[in-house]
Amino acid sequence: MANILKFFTKDSFILVIVAIIMGFILGALVMMVGGYNPITAYGALFTRVYGDSYNFGEAIREMTPLIMTGLAFAFAARAGLFNIGGEGQFLIGMTAASVVAIQFKGLPPFIHAPLAIIAGAVFGGLWASIAGILKSTRGVNEVITCIMLNWIGLFTANLVVNRTMLMSGQNRSLDIEPSASISIDWLSQMMGNARVHWGTLIAVLAAIFFYIFLWKTKQGFELRAVGFNQDASRYAGMNVNRNVVKAMFISGTFAGLAGAFEVLGVFHYQSVMAGSPGTGFDGIAVALIGMNNPFGILLGSVLFGTLTYGSAGMSFTADVPPEITRIVIGSIIFFIAAQGIVRWVLKPFYMKRKKEKVL
Repeated sequence: MANILKFFTKDSFILVIVAIIMGFILGALVMMVGGYNPITAYGALFTRVYGDSYNFGEAIREMTPLIMTGLAFAFAARAGLFNIGGEGQFLIGMTAASVVAIQFKGLPPFIHAPLAIIAGAVFGGLWASIAGILKSTRGVNEVITCIMLNWIGLFTANLVVNRTMLMSGQNRSLDIEPSASISIDWLSQMMGNARVHWGTLIAVLAAIFFYIFLWKTKQGFELRAVGFNQDASRYAGMNVNRNVVKAMFISGTFAGLAGAFEVLGVFHYQSVMAGSPGTGFDGIAVALIGMNNPFGILLGSVLFGTLTYGSAGMSFTADVPPEITRIVIGSIIFFIAAQGIVRWVLKPFYMKRKKEKVL
């Protein structure tokens, strides 16, 4: 609990809030230059998300995979690794869940759905472990291998769908078995048939697991120690190579779960994709906004999901192109990364507070 409170009270959290405000201001300036009304645009954005129960449910659905891929990146980052392969792990987890959900028939829901979820998590973790093993045994940079594995994951996913479960005459798989669905039907009906599912609850639990594992267990301490300094960790008797693989596996399970949730709770089938959906890369942005803190990632996913889903409201209501939303998101990330600019903006406030303490 102390770590949670520390995140919300320390200066870095204030910097994130100010960076978000500055991102919105920069986005407003871009809109004004383009001849758009920023007040109308932002009003349309938030009305789109929070204006009715259906869109609110769909926005939550949009946030769920962002939480998981954000946790995936942040977990590896805490161990000193740059897991840019969340996209491939997401696709492999989606494909593994699809195979179990479509090919396994006659199972009761309380076995079938969990089995599909576990398959997505395990295969996502195994896919990430490839980069971890190459890093620990051969010293191959994980960024390079993860980028390559993203493409291999995309083509592998398409190959599996095409060869094992393609719907005749369609560019997608067969529908999953109803027993493998994780949709919450009664809540969906209450929210105007929004595609809400149990994956959202699991995502929140995953964030809690992230915190407990890294800050309350011996294994988590070792992973963080390896992330701080591998040489010192090795000198202290820790198995650095094993911890690298372990960190990548757990990181991959988060991304794999994100893919499983999408196919089991949202679409109920898997498409043959011409390109990656980008969820894994968006997770990196969410993790940066959340400062690699699990509870910050929850808030970051709310912001990112709101902007992403609400951009349609800006487009239809205020005639603002959706690219403006990406400018806002990019600006927020820029200001978070360039904290020197934010500190310069806050310098008068810090100076005033310092004088008050002296007095």
